Amino acid sequence: MLDIDSLNFEKGGGVVTVVTQDARTGVVLMVAHADREALDRTLATGEMHYRSRSRGLWHKGATSGNVQRVVSLAADCDGDAVLARVAPAGPACHTGTTSCFGDPALGADVLGALDATIAARAGSGTRGGSPPFAHGSAESTGAPNHSDAERPSYTQRLLADRNLRLKKVGEEAAELVVACADGDAPRAAEEAADLVYHTLVALRALGLSLDDVRAVLAQRQR
Repeated sequence: MLDIDSLNFEKGGGVVTVVTQDARTGVVLMVAHADREALDRTLATGEMHYRSRSRGLWHKGATSGNVQRVVSLAADCDGDAVLARVAPAGPACHTGTTSCFGDPALGADVLGALDATIAARAGSGTRGGSPPFAHGSAESTGAPNHSDAERPSYTQRLLADRNLRLKKVGEEAAELVVACADGDAPRAAEEAADLVYHTLVALRALGLSLDDVRAVLAQRQR
């Protein structure tokens, strides 16, 4: 996992910098410091421990419950920083946000944001609005539609109609194949985005999310 003896604690006055990243999404959650004791505790417990000027030895989530389960620890080339990939049980920041760097950090997880939007529309009864990433429908072309407030959103219509959502998955897959066969890179990117969106909707209808797909990919990578 990590050879603590290879780290250069002297360079940082007894600590190394720890960059903590969500192992599933790639979002940078926080930056802190750790000394040898903190890293020893991290390895022994499987949960992140840090060294703080004000708190001393600090078990992340010991009070809030927002612990960070260690997935992997890796030192940088100079041995004075550690990349900690974790599975967080809750927000990393004391303000209650996912990342201490705020919303800009979440931009790295575009697929996660899309999946969250689909989940919200599936459960909140939101009406109107355009389907995320989808193009070519009346909703996304800007055509006026005076009944938007009276009917479900595009995502909700897909979730409610099995035949419609499966038909759209098939159509978008076929359009992506054609774009790739034609060597049309810009159109292929658009069709791929449409296919991803409709695929996530189809998975949501089965009670699955992007995290389920990530878990499968992570298992295959191992």
